[in-house]
Amino acid sequence: MAEEQVGGMTKRDLLALIGKAGGASAMYMAMSSLGHAAPTPFKGPIDLAGGAKGASVLILGAGVAGMTAALELSRAGYKVQVLEYNDRIGGRCWTLKGGDTYTELGGATQKCTFASGNYINPGPWRIPWQHRGIMHYCQQLGVALEPFQQLNYNAYLHSTKAFGGKPQRYSTIQADFYGHVGELLAKSVKKSALTDEVSTEDSAILLEALKSWGALDSSYRYVKGPESSGRRGWKKNPGGGLTAEPIPSDPLDLSTVLKSGLWRGIGQHLTNDHQYAIFQPVGGMEQVAKGFERAVGHLVRLNSKVKAIRQSETGVTVDYVDTVKGDQLTAKADWCICTIPLSILSQIEMNVGPELNAAIHAVPYMPSVKTGIEFKRRFWEQDEQIYGGITTTDLPIGQISYPSYNYGSKGPGTLLAAYAYGAYAYEFTSLSPEERVRLTLDWGAQIHPQYREEFVSGVSVGWHRVPWTQGCFGIWTEESRAQHYKNLCQLDGRIVLAGEHASYVGGWQEGGITSALDAIGRLHQRVQAA
Repeated sequence: MAEEQVGGMTKRDLLALIGKAGGASAMYMAMSSLGHAAPTPFKGPIDLAGGAKGASVLILGAGVAGMTAALELSRAGYKVQVLEYNDRIGGRCWTLKGGDTYTELGGATQKCTFASGNYINPGPWRIPWQHRGIMHYCQQLGVALEPFQQLNYNAYLHSTKAFGGKPQRYSTIQADFYGHVGELLAKSVKKSALTDEVSTEDSAILLEALKSWGALDSSYRYVKGPESSGRRGWKKNPGGGLTAEPIPSDPLDLSTVLKSGLWRGIGQHLTNDHQYAIFQPVGGMEQVAKGFERAVGHLVRLNSKVKAIRQSETGVTVDYVDTVKGDQLTAKADWCICTIPLSILSQIEMNVGPELNAAIHAVPYMPSVKTGIEFKRRFWEQDEQIYGGITTTDLPIGQISYPSYNYGSKGPGTLLAAYAYGAYAYEFTSLSPEERVRLTLDWGAQIHPQYREEFVSGVSVGWHRVPWTQGCFGIWTEESRAQHYKNLCQLDGRIVLAGEHASYVGGWQEGGITSALDAIGRLHQRVQAA
């Protein structure tokens, strides 16, 4: 998710405020209105007609962007080789489960001891139905999906500054908020009595709430633009690469909507048994990576750390190190698709033009921390009747996500007990994994007192200490995107970049996939022209 500025605050801060006020559902809808989690223009497999003409392509990075490129190019007959830093395929498409070990920058090593079947996804953890690219590849690669409970009206909204710090059910806050606002608006329409009911200060707060609730623009109007299109759909959806910029759609006028009577069906989607269509792979997000591995894993060389990327008029040469044996090696190809995160690529020697070089160095990466904790039993279900969904809080842990699998199991259960970002994430990341887990327990106990008694073990991933990304995802501002985005996506000689950082769907796997498809499409055109 790009960290753009909105009215003096970052989008991330705004989304956090929306999440605290209206829960995970409200935050997800806001993400869509800000250009995140929105439908993408993916329409099916890319057409690489004309064949490879004997060309070879070297792909750097075996995350979903690199593997998408490898799959489609190899199908078209290109000679493909992929270099991957890790000892596994997937990149940020990653699952930690019992028996896994992970060593972060600084040398701290964690061994996950979760019981069989329990896991956390340190990176991507959900797949919205609107992300048609990742949905397509899951189906094509045999990756089984199950519902992810994004919205649960029985989960909590929590603030240390309200209700004496006692968490409140989402359904209670939402019903009261809608009810009071509805009454105030009705009174204001009937007798212009709004100023009789609330103070000037509360009126200003209410206006801001209505702006978020109604997807209004900066002048509090519901008009054609990114805010309304993020709710109703775009005329042209956001995607990856040079054709990524979305085009807003035209809203229907009020009279048309009212006379249609379709508004009567809105209420049924606010009941507890109606949820968003969001999915997760059965067994963890790593199943997506395993699907790509089954298809084109034979093209990937693991444990390969890229040291230098050099291009000439006739091809690309990459120097890399075997991180297990220490051997200094070289790979060559006619073309190169580089999906290495910019936070790492900016540290690698690379002879590209000044425009691309400036773009690579212009995108910082979001700080983020996820902590997973296993408990002796699923007390959130047994004691509090919370089955899936997300609790939001103003505590540094940010969110608690309840597992959307193994409902009713009597054995141990695992929570994503912290998803922190921004300043809190920097503080978290500076601590040892053990200290992060301890603080997660302390803070989480303010919402779930059972934490301490039921605790078994925990793991924590601070993304600025992850060796292969040193950050969670690329942060764009409106200014940096205007100045550098097209330069980042352009073919530079024989090199083209792809990944979530080269998309308008930043922070999502869909961004990596649509970016990769755009990149290989343009590379293929160059090959055909040559």
